[in-house]
Amino acid sequence: MKLATIGVGNAGSKIVDRMVEFESRTNRDLCRHVHAINTARTDLAKPDYIPEDRRVLIGDTNQKAKGHGVGGDVEVGAEVASADIDEIRRAFDDVEIHEVDAILVVSGLGGGTGSGGGPVVIDALQEMYDEPVYALGVLPGEYEGGRPALNAARSLQSFVTKVGNFIGFDNDAWRARDQTIEEGYEQMNRELAARLVTLLAAGETDESEVAENAMDSSDIIRTLDTGGVSSIGYAATQVDNDAAEGLLDRWSTDQEGSLEDGSQATKIKGLVRRAVNSRLTLPAEVSSADRALVVLSGPPSEFSRKGIESARQWLEQEADTVEVLVGDDPRRQSSQLAAAVLLSNVTETPRIDAIQNQAVDAQEKIAEQEAVREEEINDLITDDNNDLDPVV
Repeated sequence: MKLATIGVGNAGSKIVDRMVEFESRTNRDLCRHVHAINTARTDLAKPDYIPEDRRVLIGDTNQKAKGHGVGGDVEVGAEVASADIDEIRRAFDDVEIHEVDAILVVSGLGGGTGSGGGPVVIDALQEMYDEPVYALGVLPGEYEGGRPALNAARSLQSFVTKVGNFIGFDNDAWRARDQTIEEGYEQMNRELAARLVTLLAAGETDESEVAENAMDSSDIIRTLDTGGVSSIGYAATQVDNDAAEGLLDRWSTDQEGSLEDGSQATKIKGLVRRAVNSRLTLPAEVSSADRALVVLSGPPSEFSRKGIESARQWLEQEADTVEVLVGDDPRRQSSQLAAAVLLSNVTETPRIDAIQNQAVDAQEKIAEQEAVREEEINDLITDDNNDLDPVV
């Protein structure tokens, strides 16, 4: 798959940066075009891998932003993105759309720029291009408070209804308690990048590698075609990699018996089970998914047709659907065997329900605080006997 990948806001830009780093480190070529869009000049200087000419500062002339961010205000984030939409469009002029299969917009939903500006950017992209537009949204943790939850609940409605599919990532499920907030975010970004790139870069092999169960962009797009909210599972294990072994060697008659033995099949099935049963990017009930897709990535010698079939049958039962695709992604030099699992259109996601409830409570509390504040101001400036008149 080939992507145009756009990070909107600080969190989204950092994730895109980590995606580019991971694909470079693992010799993949997923993100054909990358952009970072932000309202804070200092945050826009942070990426290590996104080229400087692909970083777009918006809102620098806005009186509420002035290049310093929008202070978590989703309304200002949307306002700034709408006002600078022509500048955003110009940034996409050099996107050679014939080279990409889809567009991915990445945003944090708890802040103001990503949650407010993200939907505006999505609208612009859909007006410009016919390719499918997907979104990845990071949900704030409960510990971050009511305002980020309110931003997330409001923006989630816009993201899900506008894009072809929304992939969720839940900070609560991934935050390690013994880490600083910055360390936690950095680890989460790297974990998420590994999952996204392993899943979406399937089929990006050179001509010397031929996948036994070919996976390409049309399979991924078909799985995401359900719409709604999706989640990604991932598991990896270290392997002994003999890079000298050729593809024809591994499928020769002499080798076939060892490749198809029970241990290889067990390893594949176990890895897929671990990917689904460990931390999903967004915790969800597996049986609520409409479709599923599995990508097995690693040295060709580690693949097992019996294991792949066994894993597919197991996932069909768990997800209660026959819409399960499985493909292998040969990576001769890899020291890991990895399984990435896409669960498309999951409808039972407790964290989204919790955020919506937290958002309702936050909205009510904000309204109460504003009413009390208005009354307190009025009491402060008004004399007790109403003997004084204002100037005008």
